[in-house]
Amino acid sequence: MRIRTVLISAIAAISLAACGGGKKSADTTPAGGGKSLYDRLGGQDAIKAVVKDFVEENVAKDTRINARFANTDIPHLEQMLTEQICMASGGPCKYSGKDMKTAHTGMKITDDEFNALVEDLKKSLDKFKVGDKEQQDLLGALGPMKPDIVGQ
Repeated sequence: MRIRTVLISAIAAISLAACGGGKKSADTTPAGGGKSLYDRLGGQDAIKAVVKDFVEENVAKDTRINARFANTDIPHLEQMLTEQICMASGGPCKYSGKDMKTAHTGMKITDDEFNALVEDLKKSLDKFKVGDKEQQDLLGALGPMKPDIVGQ
């Protein structure tokens, strides 16, 4: 499995499970001149730390899904996930990977696998004490990817 696929699956999974698959939220930059979601998450270094924990501590140890990542270039996966979260949260990054549908075609990812990734991401967000509002805003921004990931 390609690293981009894993990146996208993980992010999309957590997004949709927590937010019910809503559209990208305007909450990445709150009204009234508040901080962007990217800033509220702590910027790129904080995103990298969460992604590293998510991939290396949770996904790698999750027997429900870790076989899907057996041949994955982990450093590349982490880079793609970081780019995607950074961009989705209103940060300065550009996601350089494939679109979700292209990346996941032929993989036949199930709802159960998607939900397992969501659970694993939630664990990392909780470990790093990411606030409930920030988690919901992030998941809302990423959630619309699920239809392009599951069942392709």
